[in-house]
Amino acid sequence: MKDRPSGRKPLLVTVLVFPGVRLLDVTGPIEVFTTANDFGGRYRVRTVSPDGADVVTAAGTGLRVDLAAAQVQAASDVIIIPGGPEWPPLIKDDTLLDAVRALDARSCRTASICTGAFLLAAAGLLDGRKATTHWRCADQLALRYPKVSVEADALFVRDGHIMTSAGVSSGIDLSLALVEEHLGADVARAVAKDMVVFMQRPGGQSQFSVRTHTPRARQEMLRRVLDAVAEDPSAPHTLAAMARRAGVSPRHMSRLFHDEMSTTPARYVEQVRMEAAQAMLEDSDDPMGTVARRTGFGSPESLRRAFTRNLGITPGAYRARFRTTDTAGDGKPA
Repeated sequence: MKDRPSGRKPLLVTVLVFPGVRLLDVTGPIEVFTTANDFGGRYRVRTVSPDGADVVTAAGTGLRVDLAAAQVQAASDVIIIPGGPEWPPLIKDDTLLDAVRALDARSCRTASICTGAFLLAAAGLLDGRKATTHWRCADQLALRYPKVSVEADALFVRDGHIMTSAGVSSGIDLSLALVEEHLGADVARAVAKDMVVFMQRPGGQSQFSVRTHTPRARQEMLRRVLDAVAEDPSAPHTLAAMARRAGVSPRHMSRLFHDEMSTTPARYVEQVRMEAAQAMLEDSDDPMGTVARRTGFGSPESLRRAFTRNLGITPGAYRARFRTTDTAGDGKPA
């Protein structure tokens, strides 16, 4: 991290906004920093746009802008670079990218929210760095900017003075981390409690991802195996059993999965079983033993280990989080 200016002046947070910016990418961090002022913080937040004009967000809400990016003189403790749902045109906007570079040059910490990582990457600020973005866009970030090491499952990533965060609400996670960095864990915890959010959210982005979509196998024998796994995840889909179904040797079966699916037979079977278990947890009240048995995990403990390994949370926590937004129950994971 760059050295922060000395003295007892307020911590200056500058948020870059532009037409089509995602509203929560802007307001989430602002709420964190201004709430911290209720617990001893001294944050001063300002918004800037490339030309100083007010902007309309992707949600259709207008945002007032304090000044143009070129008018920024004082160094900022934090620069926030939000994203927008229509990010491809943004990375071709030279005026916007110039503003990103200029603001970064006058900041102690530069932080992107969601697809704001694309603006940092397009400005050349992520070259040779680790970064993250929304899980839907992580592959695109890695493909377009091969000099960036993309950590697709992280909620936020620090690398030097730059931080990048995942989708939308993870900007709150990142901002809480900055409050902790500036003011300590007690203040960050107080802010999290006041906002009724996690101080440290369990699990990574994988828990929010859509169902796995594997490429269509070219080999008919492999397609038969994949269909059999999908039709009955609870069956004993060992390597030997899959090889027998395809009429090939176990070694050849492993090679087919590697060449066409870019994974192993065991990993593929676990992915299908995970998807089946996620669907059951979202759509039924079946006990964990039933979910484990019907999806091929066998026991609640095996199910729990798989969820913790793949998603970073327990099956009970997953059900509590994704089953419903109803607050009538106790909200406790099974």
